[in-house]
Amino acid sequence: MSRIVVLGAGLCGLGTGMMLARDGHGVTILERDEASVPDSPEQAWERWSRGGVTQFRQAHYLQPGGRAVLESELPDVATALEAAGAIRFDALCMMPPTITDRAPRPGDERFMTITARRPVLEQVFSRTAEAEPGVEIRRGVDVQALETRIYNGTPHVTGVRTGSGEVLSADLVVDAMGRRSQLPRWLAAVGCRAVHEEAEDGGFIYYTRYFRSADGTVPRPLAPLMAPIGTFAIVTLPADNGTWSVTLYISAGDRALKRLRDPELWTAVVAACPLQAHWLEGEPITGVEPMSGVIDRYRRLIVDGQPVATGIAPVADAWACTNPALGRGMTFGLMHARALRDVVRQHLGDPRRFAEEWDAVTEAELTPWYRETVAENRGRARDLEALRNEREPDCPTDGPAALNAALLAAMPHDADLFRAFLAARCCLTPLYETFAREDLVQRILEVAHDRECPRLPGPGREQLLALTSPARAEGNSSRALASARR
Repeated sequence: MSRIVVLGAGLCGLGTGMMLARDGHGVTILERDEASVPDSPEQAWERWSRGGVTQFRQAHYLQPGGRAVLESELPDVATALEAAGAIRFDALCMMPPTITDRAPRPGDERFMTITARRPVLEQVFSRTAEAEPGVEIRRGVDVQALETRIYNGTPHVTGVRTGSGEVLSADLVVDAMGRRSQLPRWLAAVGCRAVHEEAEDGGFIYYTRYFRSADGTVPRPLAPLMAPIGTFAIVTLPADNGTWSVTLYISAGDRALKRLRDPELWTAVVAACPLQAHWLEGEPITGVEPMSGVIDRYRRLIVDGQPVATGIAPVADAWACTNPALGRGMTFGLMHARALRDVVRQHLGDPRRFAEEWDAVTEAELTPWYRETVAENRGRARDLEALRNEREPDCPTDGPAALNAALLAAMPHDADLFRAFLAARCCLTPLYETFAREDLVQRILEVAHDRECPRLPGPGREQLLALTSPARAEGNSSRALASARR
């Protein structure tokens, strides 16, 4: 039996570990955070501290593409999530009212997903993994370095060394440490060449608040879950047990809007969005939680056709991480974990072949999704900057960006084009595959002719600045102080 060490007991580390264990491998999952797993999902929400997970209490969403992997590979986890209060959400419910053809299509079930808050998801994943034969989870273990030897002229990872000096040997080490992974530094410390890395600040700040209904229901979407409105965007995500999140995100350079951390100003902006205001109709169960410094980052361990090291495989956010507003992180991670399980089946016994195949599969199956996500992030950042400076955003005239703009203009008027758009949003079919179909491109161009991308209603820049003005913020502070004195 092969021994595999997985670094990180987040969602993707646990999912990877369970998939590998179900293939007959012995799996040890090491987690730096020492807090034990709470007994219930609600206790996880109320009390669980996960310092190693930046976005633990931020908005979270599993795309339908991720749900498909979960139900295929870890069906018991999907069942346990629903038992814990996760709800099924059909993304087709967001079909615009301008589409008159509402007839179902074969395959529409692919747009269904399962939604829950991050602590609830992680509690269920953890409890399932703890009961998994062949999986050992050790919490409070701080890994400090990699153990290596030279194999056919290349550093080969043979295990890890912990802060206590313990060495754990492994046939494969999986890096599932997420955005904070220190793998490049660790590899450099054992004499490896530099990892290929691309990184850029997405340039966004997020302000998130969670709500709960009195009757266990969640609001019905009247607009896309991720809705750009002028110089900000609003993200509304259903969760579990009658809870949901609302997030406002802005350009990091938009100083005037950084006052959105004030709950009253935040509420005023959401209330001014006609298609999202009803998401305020619940009890707030958090304050306004900010998050910034979100990096789009991509790593590759094959450089100039040669592996930097063998015996190591980064997965999920440790490989590439993106803007969380599109809700793709967990889905990418589950897709990547399944791919890793498949490559391990074929090539674990040949370290060089494994490294090459793992890189090739990742580049073919995951990297196109990463590139499309980053391209959208960059486009959105440019649009925010243009609008903030009272300029109309540039309209692309050729290439994939122009086709994407045409699809955005066409999809509110054609049921099948809406599904094509939604398939990309839901991580089911990447846009490059959609745009490779000549018949579909022709249809997109025909329907988009003389149509512009729809603009969702909401506060313009002048109203937005009024809603978040310093005077209004100071008034809120004065009222809060007076209330506290009383």
